[in-house]
Amino acid sequence: MKILVVRFSSIGDIVLTSSVVRAIKQQLPNTELHFLTKEQFSGIVSDNPHVDRVFTMKKSIDEVVDDLKIENYDWIIDLHNNIRTTSLKRKLGVKSTTFNKLNIRKFFLVKFKLNRMPKGHVVGRYFDAVKPLGVKNDELPGDYFIPEKDNVDTLAEFAINPSEYVSLAIGAQFKTKQMPVNLLVEIADASTKPVVIVGGVMDRNVALEVLAKTTNKHVINTCGDYSLNQSASIVAQSHKLVTNDTGMMHIAACFGVPIVSVWGNTTPDLGMYPYYPNQPEKISIHQVEGLNCRPCSKIGFQECPKKHFKCMNEQNVEAIVKSVNG
Repeated sequence: MKILVVRFSSIGDIVLTSSVVRAIKQQLPNTELHFLTKEQFSGIVSDNPHVDRVFTMKKSIDEVVDDLKIENYDWIIDLHNNIRTTSLKRKLGVKSTTFNKLNIRKFFLVKFKLNRMPKGHVVGRYFDAVKPLGVKNDELPGDYFIPEKDNVDTLAEFAINPSEYVSLAIGAQFKTKQMPVNLLVEIADASTKPVVIVGGVMDRNVALEVLAKTTNKHVINTCGDYSLNQSASIVAQSHKLVTNDTGMMHIAACFGVPIVSVWGNTTPDLGMYPYYPNQPEKISIHQVEGLNCRPCSKIGFQECPKKHFKCMNEQNVEAIVKSVNG
C-alpha cells in the first residue's frame, strides 16, 4: 500500500502527526509512506525513518500535483483539512480520510466562550483519520529525529552538563502567545539551575533584554545562533523546558522532557497541550483562569485586542517558579 500524509504547517502540528506516521508504518507492514508539507517545514519530517519520501510546496498544490499523480497512491490521510487539501484530494482522485478540525466548536469557544470541545488531545482526532485503515493509537509520545550533525554538545558549548539546566523557549508565531519580558526575567531570576534561552533570530532582542535585566548570572542566550534541530537537541538534553504554547513544546514531549507550559491567549481546551498520553505528571499547565476575554483566538494576535494582556501579565509567577524548581 502507498499512502500520502498531508500536513502543510506549522512546526507543532507537524510534530504531532509523527505518532500517526509511526503507527501506520508499524501496523501496516510493507506500506510506503510519503508526506506533503510546506517547504520551510520539510526538515521536521525529512529525517523521520518512518517517512519514505517528502514532497514540498511553497504556496500552491499545483506545484506538486503532477508529481503526486505519478505516485498512484492508494490512500490520502488529510491531517490539515482546508480548501487546498480538499482540492488536492479531488485532483488526485483516490480514497482519503480527513482529520476533523472541529472549527464550529472552536468558533463557539473563541467567540462566545462556550466550551463544547471534546476532552482529549488533538492527536486522538488525528488517529480517527486512520481508523478506516485499521491503525490504532499506540498511546506513545511523538517522534522527533535529530541528525547526528545537529546534536549539540552542551558541555563543550556552554560548560553545562546535560540535565543540569532549564531550557526557556521564548518564541511563538504570535505575540499574544509569548511570555512578556518581565515574566521571563522573574522565571530566570528564580531558577535554581542555569537557564538556556532557545529561539530564532526574531527572538534575539527579547533574549538580550532578559539577559540585561536578570540577576541570574547563569543565563545563556542561543536565539538565532542554532538551527531548529540544534535547538531541539539543546531542549532534549535539558532538565525541564519552560515554554509558551509553541512548536518547541511539542518537540520537547517527543524526548520525554518535563514541560512547564505557560498559556496566554490560547487554551489547552483546544487540544494542543503537550502530548504525554501516559505521563501527565510531566506536564505543568499555567494559565490565568476566569478571564472573560480568553481565548481571544485559536492561534493568536500580534497584540492584545483588549490592550491589557492580562492572560500573561496576571500569571501566578510563584506557581510557575515552583514548577520550574520542583
